[in-house]
Amino acid sequence: MRRGRLRRAGSSVSQQRSLDDFGPAGPGTESPPVALERPHPDGLPGVWRVAHGYVEHPFLRPDAVRSLPFQIDLARIGLEEDLLVVLPTGLGKTVVAALIAAEVLRRGPGKVLVLAPTRPLVQQHAEMFRRWLTPLRAARFTGTVRRPVREGAWETADLVFATPEIVQNDLAAGRYRLDDVALLVFDEAHHAVGKYVYVPIAERYRAERPAAGRVLGLTASPGGKDERIEEVVRALGVQRIEARTREEPGVAEFVQPTDVELVWVDLPPETARIRDLLATAAQATARKLQRMGYLRKKPIRSLSVKDLIALRAEIFARPGPMVRRFGPLFHQLVLLHLHHAQERLETQGLAPFLQYLDRVRAKEKPSRGDLAFLKLPEVVTASEEAREFLRSTKEPSHPKLDTLVELVRSTLERTEGHPPRVLVFAQYRDTIQGIRSRLELQGWTAGRFVGQATRDADDPGMNQKEQARVLEGFRAGRFPILVASSVAEEGLDVPDVDLVVFFESVPSEIRAIQRRGRTGRTSLGRVAVLLTRETRDVQYQAAEVRREKAMRRIVRRLSTEARNRRADPTETAAPGSRRRVPDRPKAPV
Repeated sequence: MRRGRLRRAGSSVSQQRSLDDFGPAGPGTESPPVALERPHPDGLPGVWRVAHGYVEHPFLRPDAVRSLPFQIDLARIGLEEDLLVVLPTGLGKTVVAALIAAEVLRRGPGKVLVLAPTRPLVQQHAEMFRRWLTPLRAARFTGTVRRPVREGAWETADLVFATPEIVQNDLAAGRYRLDDVALLVFDEAHHAVGKYVYVPIAERYRAERPAAGRVLGLTASPGGKDERIEEVVRALGVQRIEARTREEPGVAEFVQPTDVELVWVDLPPETARIRDLLATAAQATARKLQRMGYLRKKPIRSLSVKDLIALRAEIFARPGPMVRRFGPLFHQLVLLHLHHAQERLETQGLAPFLQYLDRVRAKEKPSRGDLAFLKLPEVVTASEEAREFLRSTKEPSHPKLDTLVELVRSTLERTEGHPPRVLVFAQYRDTIQGIRSRLELQGWTAGRFVGQATRDADDPGMNQKEQARVLEGFRAGRFPILVASSVAEEGLDVPDVDLVVFFESVPSEIRAIQRRGRTGRTSLGRVAVLLTRETRDVQYQAAEVRREKAMRRIVRRLSTEARNRRADPTETAAPGSRRRVPDRPKAPV
């Protein structure tokens, strides 16, 4: 059946090879013809052999994959069971996937499907597999690849690298099935919660998978709550979790240390006065909601964006006619605007604060809540004072900008042995523009790395080719600084980053771990987190530390349970549970 489909799709091979080439010379070069039937050479004793510090396998290039025992150990497990791998960033989760993929492709006729949440990550995986594996037919499925090409490429490809949205759309349209996928890899598997598209794809695979099909989930940061990890495990349908920490034997010797420094600044008096105006307006709006019976569980100062979004759901859940909800919803929107405005002011600066007001003002159809927020006396005064201050001073929009300049200067001056690289993460696109301008005033070239969405003419999005070009320039040292949004947090491989800067703290332990993982891969890593005293920065940093500690406790427990289960094969455990339950004896037939 498989052979017949391959022959009928043979006319698509030329299209596919121009899409992605796994030949030794790389894309864009002439390659030897590829037979439609993949060879299945004899296996090696023990599946993978180690020689001179490298892994040997019929489908691995010589001296391409370093031999790290814990990676091979995880790959052996993944060959036999559906598996979720929890491994610190920079320790080669993708290598584990490549080792399993090589053996799966050697054994049988099925294909390997590797899913990743972003286009740059899809491209990176394709390049890494090409670097490690012998020439195989491969395809990349993203929004830039036309549907007819995808249909033909699916039939002929041994490896498919894709964003999950494209695969889900194709599956829903009946363009192909998953019954010939021998290995399905979910990279950044912590996304497999809620309505994220990993969830329906995993469900579809459980219904269509071949008898020997395998699922492999990869993540460095599964989350800080048992419930979230259990949700990921249920969504992927895996029964085995293998966690490795940086500290345990067999891993510690391969981990580069990372120095994390908290760098504190003070909010200028002018900005503090504007912040107090916004806080006064927020306090008054919140009290109105309290008089309506809402926001009585937490102090007003402790409210988060999540609380205010949950408030909207609570308002709709209250019984009664819709007309009674209009007032609470109006004040909820005003309060949410005030929260966003104050956060930008405190953590980003005066210019991002004003840009936020301008974006609300520029809406085509502003709501009553939008207009009421802009007309609040405190907001009007805050806007006037911020604009006047920026016009009349040479001070930066936020003191973090001067601190960032000093950190970058000291790093560029002392870096030796390779082109210096500094990666700056910022939460908001407006801030990214301000950071680049400030750095380029010093005479440095700073690249920009953001997502595809275009905000306006001054803030265009970046397509896949532009993102790849910028990353390649940064890797090659053509410019020393990259200023990036959250798009660069997950998985992107940029070796030897000398300094990673968080322009602000992020309350998410997942995002913080992903950001820090961009350094400390092949040498000592250095991270600087810029924090403003007595602002939301402090709250977010405390929340991130608390959640990361909880996650580490869970990961240590999972690691211990995994070792115990392997030591005693008669015991099994429900994924994410706190105790091991012995297998029940089978009833006599």
